[in-house]
Amino acid sequence: MDVCTLGDLLDVVGGPSLHLRLHTAPAGLAAPVTEVLLYDAQASLPHAPGALLLAVGVRAADTGPLVRLAAEAAMTGVVVRGPDGPVGEAEARGVALLSVDEEAAWHHVHLLLSSAIGARPAPSAGGLGDLFALADAVAAATGGATAVEDPRQRILAYSTVPGQPVDEDRRQGILGLQVPVSPANTEQYRLLFAAPGPVRLPALREGDLPRLALAVRAGGETLGSVWVVDGGALAPDAEETLVQGASTAALLLLRARAAQELARHQNSDLLRRLLDGTADAATAAQRLGLEGPVRVAAFVLDAASLPDAEQTGLRLLDVVRLQCEARYRRPGCVLLDGVVYAVLPAPGARHKRLAEDIVARAGQALRVPVRAALGEVVAGPAEVVGSREDAELVLRVLGPELPVATVDEVRPRVTLLRLAEVLGERRELSAGAWRRVLAYDEAHGTDYARTLVSWFDAGCDMGGAAKLLAVHANTCRYRLKQVQQHTGINLADPDERLMLWLQLKTLANRTP
Repeated sequence: MDVCTLGDLLDVVGGPSLHLRLHTAPAGLAAPVTEVLLYDAQASLPHAPGALLLAVGVRAADTGPLVRLAAEAAMTGVVVRGPDGPVGEAEARGVALLSVDEEAAWHHVHLLLSSAIGARPAPSAGGLGDLFALADAVAAATGGATAVEDPRQRILAYSTVPGQPVDEDRRQGILGLQVPVSPANTEQYRLLFAAPGPVRLPALREGDLPRLALAVRAGGETLGSVWVVDGGALAPDAEETLVQGASTAALLLLRARAAQELARHQNSDLLRRLLDGTADAATAAQRLGLEGPVRVAAFVLDAASLPDAEQTGLRLLDVVRLQCEARYRRPGCVLLDGVVYAVLPAPGARHKRLAEDIVARAGQALRVPVRAALGEVVAGPAEVVGSREDAELVLRVLGPELPVATVDEVRPRVTLLRLAEVLGERRELSAGAWRRVLAYDEAHGTDYARTLVSWFDAGCDMGGAAKLLAVHANTCRYRLKQVQQHTGINLADPDERLMLWLQLKTLANRTP
């Protein structure tokens, strides 16, 4: 977007990630939004046409004077916390009034809104196109080929000024977008990140060229570094230029990080709506990069209670996301009600192995057992809700002896589980002779229900049932005769046997 409008902003961050709500927009949704400002009661408002003012420290009901000040400063709108803002005052002053949830943190609101307003199409992958322009500018000003790296020595951008001398390290680094690893390189990075300013570093081996480098920092955090190849003709003020370039690189890297954070929030919201069936599947699939058959995997902490369950859940989300990114590059992962869901693209032959790896890694990292369930592979994102329901059913039958399973591996168990819910919801399906059997057992201390289930599970074989019950076959035969006599059931009727078996196993939860 060339100029961000109020309508653009609502489209980008008006969803569940921020719950940004518009109460009035006297100038319309086409009103420009240029920046986001935090209100400071100790300072006068600047003249800021198009700005959004966050009413920090002011109750929503008390923001009438602030709305008037915002109008005088030519601002587009005011954002309050909570629903009780002065709508009438805003309409009278021609100022848009928006709100966020009362529990929303102002710094989080500022981050998301600023990122949305500052977002621009990036010419390079990862949204770091401006870094390439910066690298060219630094290279032209210093006289040396320039590269911008992240803290893990990955090359984010490099200059393309013709005629500047380079060496083999530079060529190999650009080809792989990664600085070649060596003990000598490691030592140079240690010196660089320990230095407060630019550092001149010697050539690592014969044929290479020396470097001028500077760490990129913001608020004490190291964001990366800028490197200039010293071909012997660097400008006299190269170090000063590098300091200025590193300062600009810090701003660009922070902006890119904010944009990535915004994109992650948006994708999480979209995935959440895809999983609960409220998103348009085609649109969601396109934005999330999902196409063709998919499967939902669900991961949960195997602990009844944890003192920091919410934080541990977020750490589990990080583990799942990291492993899925390594395998699929663009995964869809989200944390919902303590369960981490991942939408995995087909083919699904390796899905269980991935889930087992995640369970092992997460359990070791979090020091809490983790379980994983895999729903059925479905034809596409439009059917992802069904795969999620499968995975949730599988989670309910997992345990220490079976921490990971696909729905096909536990199909009988999850079918009986679901059948128990369906039977229990309807009176006509939950009625029947099984209740008379249980009532008789309770009243007379007999064990007819377990005997019946053992007989059914043994394929109506008397010897097999007796073995399951650890009694003599004649004892089993006598019990079956007595239960028919006392409860009126007819074990000769195959339909009655089937219903009695299902109801005793599902509704009464009886086992041999």
